[in-house]
Amino acid sequence: MNELNAKSAAERKDSANDFSLVLGGPLFQLMRRARLADDDMRLLLRRLIILPLLAWVPLLILSALEGKLQGGTALPFLLDIEVHIRFLIAMPLLILAELYVHDRLRLILSSFLRRDLVPEQDMEKFRAAVASALKMRNSISAEICLIILVYLVGILIVWKHFIGLEGEAWYATFQNGTRTLNFAGYWFVLFSLPFFQFLLIRWYYRLFIWIRFLWQVSRIQLRLVASHPDRFGGLGFVTHSIYAFTFLAAAHGALLSALISNRIFFSGASLTDFKIEIAIMLGFVLMLFVAPLFLFSNQLSAAKRIGRLEYGDLAHKYVRQYDSKWLRGGASADEPFIGSADIQSLADLGNGYEVVDTMRFIPISKDSLLQLIGWTLLPLLPLVFTLMPLDELLRKLVNILL
Repeated sequence: MNELNAKSAAERKDSANDFSLVLGGPLFQLMRRARLADDDMRLLLRRLIILPLLAWVPLLILSALEGKLQGGTALPFLLDIEVHIRFLIAMPLLILAELYVHDRLRLILSSFLRRDLVPEQDMEKFRAAVASALKMRNSISAEICLIILVYLVGILIVWKHFIGLEGEAWYATFQNGTRTLNFAGYWFVLFSLPFFQFLLIRWYYRLFIWIRFLWQVSRIQLRLVASHPDRFGGLGFVTHSIYAFTFLAAAHGALLSALISNRIFFSGASLTDFKIEIAIMLGFVLMLFVAPLFLFSNQLSAAKRIGRLEYGDLAHKYVRQYDSKWLRGGASADEPFIGSADIQSLADLGNGYEVVDTMRFIPISKDSLLQLIGWTLLPLLPLVFTLMPLDELLRKLVNILL
């Protein structure tokens, strides 16, 4: 029996160690061969430098050769804030998020096992969910479909109709409603932008895998404990998945900042004109990273309902005996009331019942929610200065504080 238990524990440990949303797929294998990543997603600095520069530097060189680096067109390359934010800020954030998510989500998965939340009879279902997630992560056909989607939708539709500016720019001329690409424009449209969009849409595919995994786990009857001090029945660690995705949320904020910046500086728009876009982006980020945790709400609700009944019964038994002993003359004459352990036990029981009574239905903490929103809006902060000069902003701040 001990050997079976040891084998089962080892299998659980292997499941936790093998799980990762990022250690797989053709691009990951390509980066390993190019020595841009190792088996544990390290060598981060290489990826942070080389991958963005592969997309950005050729644009710099081609724009300079075509005389559109600093002038020669309505929007020179060096003044195109959107392209710089996209490749030099948002892309590194997407790359940085890989290591962060890899480390954090592995710990979250192992917590299901360390806390013995998965019943032994359902362990096979849990391992199957992990194996299914890894199979989807490693899918070659999935990444091929993502590449096709990038060129068919990301370039032909999204960039052509929603991202590209109507007017002359470093990447194209614009006459009679027709955009004609130059050499820099072809590199931009055929490589740089698709590469960035692939990295982004691959994250959406990974998020789909993660959400599907959470859904499969939520269908297992977890061994929740209503009196757990985290007030999530022992599932409080799941909220850390929100922290894991903060760099990815910042990348989305940077994309929105890039889009808004060019409209402000070259189309005469104001930051206040984009309140709806900012609200939509916040809603989108919350839907991606917070909404999946609602999958556990039914189990948490049931655990709280049952916990109230069970701890209510326990409390009733205790207070009835306490009442009989200390208020109805049941205590022996030589037993002192002052210093009795019964009083402390009554207080502890009350605290335990309060934990059950305040148990929450969704494993989301206020701090994680605020951090997610803060990281999403952080890239938009410099645009605030377009509404008010820095000296005036500081003067108003001093007036408020003093």
